[in-house]
Amino acid sequence: MTGAPPAIRLEGVGLDFDGAPLLRDMDLCIGGGRITVLLGASGVGKTSLLRMLGGLARPDHGRIVADDGQPLAGRVAWMGQQDLLLPWASALHNVMLGARLRGDRPEPARARHLLGCVGLAAQADARPATLSGGMRQRVALARVLYEGRPVILMDEPFSALDSITRARMQDLAGRMLAGRTVVLITHDPLEACRLADTMLLMAGYPATISTIAAPPGAVPRPVDDPAVLAAQAGLLRRMLRQ
Repeated sequence: MTGAPPAIRLEGVGLDFDGAPLLRDMDLCIGGGRITVLLGASGVGKTSLLRMLGGLARPDHGRIVADDGQPLAGRVAWMGQQDLLLPWASALHNVMLGARLRGDRPEPARARHLLGCVGLAAQADARPATLSGGMRQRVALARVLYEGRPVILMDEPFSALDSITRARMQDLAGRMLAGRTVVLITHDPLEACRLADTMLLMAGYPATISTIAAPPGAVPRPVDDPAVLAAQAGLLRRMLRQ
């Protein structure tokens, strides 16, 4: 990982959409080296907020800064709902894609090591069409880790997977992203309760953010932990009241 994982501050951030305020005067601190999970109804502004954190969009008001005073540009990696693997490239070459696009020297040994870490050492030379959806997302996770960025932004990365594969990906991500500054969007209360150090619930127009206590225990928390299941139920009740 390149550099220490910074905390990120939103200071008076506002964003308009179609002439109406989507976010207004938002102040927020995202903890460094922690997994922050962002929940809320569709259209409330979660992805817009994530895009601003990643530098893909700019706020109309306010600013987003890292607590170490350094720019966030160049320190962020992104993992989305779609794996976006190149169909003609092997798993190994997909992991090294960012380096090739930047003109950096690829590191096949490190890429193979990461594929081994996500359980795909034997599939390094396989093309995406021969891999299951879960395998493809593991390649995408290895690609994110290969980038070595201290900040990881994840927009519903496991939502298209079946429940068993999704639980396994949560376990894998929780272990392998430890120590980085992670912001994860999900609509799944159980996923949030398993992976979050901090849970944030967005609601309203313009959106406000409430902090919800995460269950005790280290991430990733067991899927059948009574405290996790109780927190999931409470979070779901709160989301249904929105």
